[in-house]
Amino acid sequence: MPLVAGVDSSTQSCKVVIRDAETGTLLRQGRAPHPDGTEVDPEAWWQALRSAADEAGGLADVAAVSVAGQQHGMVCLDEAGRVVRPALLWNDTRSADAAADLIEEAGGGAAGSRFWAEATGSVPVASFTITKLRWLARHEPEQAARVAAVCLPHDWLTWRLAGAPGLAGLRTDRGDASGTGYWSPATGSYRLDLLERAFGRQLVVPEVLGPAESAGTLADELGGGGALLGAGTGDNAAAAFGVGAGPGDVVVSIGTSGTVFSVADVPAGDESGAVAGFADASGRFLPLVCTLNAARVLDAAATMLGVGLDELAELALSAPAGADGLVMVPYLEGERTPNRPLATGAVHGLTLRTSTPAHLARAAVEGMLCALADGLDALTAQGATVRRVILVGGGARSAAVRRIAPQVFGCPVVVPPAGEYVADGAARQAAWVALGGATPPQWEVKGTEEYAAEPVPAVREQYAAARGLVLDRR
Repeated sequence: MPLVAGVDSSTQSCKVVIRDAETGTLLRQGRAPHPDGTEVDPEAWWQALRSAADEAGGLADVAAVSVAGQQHGMVCLDEAGRVVRPALLWNDTRSADAAADLIEEAGGGAAGSRFWAEATGSVPVASFTITKLRWLARHEPEQAARVAAVCLPHDWLTWRLAGAPGLAGLRTDRGDASGTGYWSPATGSYRLDLLERAFGRQLVVPEVLGPAESAGTLADELGGGGALLGAGTGDNAAAAFGVGAGPGDVVVSIGTSGTVFSVADVPAGDESGAVAGFADASGRFLPLVCTLNAARVLDAAATMLGVGLDELAELALSAPAGADGLVMVPYLEGERTPNRPLATGAVHGLTLRTSTPAHLARAAVEGMLCALADGLDALTAQGATVRRVILVGGGARSAAVRRIAPQVFGCPVVVPPAGEYVADGAARQAAWVALGGATPPQWEVKGTEEYAAEPVPAVREQYAAARGLVLDRR
């Protein structure tokens, strides 16, 4: 019975699952926290991975390991493989001006956006690695001069698991490479001319592997024994792989960020910038919409009301759909979709009638879901077919989110049991590497629940009227 390990190195923590390679049965798991902030010393991720792996019983008995990581993070290395500066994470918006500059330099306006959509499948925003490289070159030139290679969080962790075998040993996969801004899902190759345009010179970048290719073997100090390393992938691609998303399925993940994505057979290229044309973990494509504000909207509302998340859900469900006109636009950390990095959140429609904890709780849940529903609309505009929504992530544990989501999305919502689906997707990739074969092993997700309700279009309509009224920080 070969065992495999899947790692989810997310913004907030590292999770490790140990599963049976053939059946997917969960045998052990561990977890360790990550530091807060939008820039982090990658060594903290490494120590968290080691701690989570130890809590999961170690890696000595596994046949393969794969890492899924938060997308876009910029990890810069010098010629000796040392980290040059703390990694800038996906949710660090300081490179918003750099994103605008890159679009302007490509022709500006619609022409500049079209150039990037055709070149890389996505229009640059502050999240993408390429914008962070431009920011580094402009704002920290002494640090930039030391950089010899750039990689992503999951790339760096895979490299460390292999024993850090020199810069030439860096490996990545299609899914994570497609979020850099200098790799094309359509051609399957790097656009190093765009990297040089952003940074000013060429850098070493990881080799891009196929979904079932090995990135090397686990270093002896971590268990060794010839355990293979999978190529790994980005967190969203891993989540889709972990829940077994198929045609007509749209995955909505409510974590630190909110993501809406589906598996497609052709690459996307949305020049509006709403849909990022990523690749997936199976050899296909993953058109994706991302919002910066998701589960933390629920946390913020609970804090304002002085209640826990369960009580917040009860309050929300006690208020009518549409909260009698109270609307929350949840741009609490700026926003990526729409591209409003300096925007602030807002509450509209406050009256004596709506000045209750229940109304605010309902408005928070509906506002978060409406922002995600806008992403669903953007996907369908790119040709996605929506048969049902698969709801995952920490926010999916809210009873209010589960029951209100069908009213907002306008389709049935399926909720798998609470689990670590990003880590599971990484483990399934590891199993594919360990077992070989043309297709990945089929793991059944048991215990899903389906929620259905009549759509309430008024919720979306009043949200659409309010979202354009939010202000930017000055």
